[in-house]
Amino acid sequence: MDITLEQPARGRLITAEEQELPVPATFRYSSTDPLAVHVEFPPDVSLDGTGVTWTFGRSLLEEGLRGPAGGGDVHIWPCGRARTVLEFHSPFGLALLQFDTDALRRFLLRTYAVVAAGEEDLDAAVDRGISALFGNV
Repeated sequence: MDITLEQPARGRLITAEEQELPVPATFRYSSTDPLAVHVEFPPDVSLDGTGVTWTFGRSLLEEGLRGPAGGGDVHIWPCGRARTVLEFHSPFGLALLQFDTDALRRFLLRTYAVVAAGEEDLDAAVDRGISALFGNV
């Protein structure tokens, strides 16, 4: 059975001028993709007017809540006790957002209630990944 969790969150985009602009986001987790979390941003906050979804490992979110974590396109680290920074890199630049740490922890705990750590069906995840890469080849 497929179980999908969604949790709205209010992020704060940190600008080059060190201003904080509110940005709505939705954190999503699906039991059919148990190793990943998705952060969805609505079209009105993207550069080209289309919704944007970032996908990264659930383990990265867990690590980033405890200390600096990540490489490549997504980096996560605590910013004091109350906030966590998510940094997204794209060919168009980077976005630095802060989220309430407790909200991210609640979301993460909810994902573990759906699929416990270490209980992910890796065979199915690998099969889906291969199908996504190669399609009907």
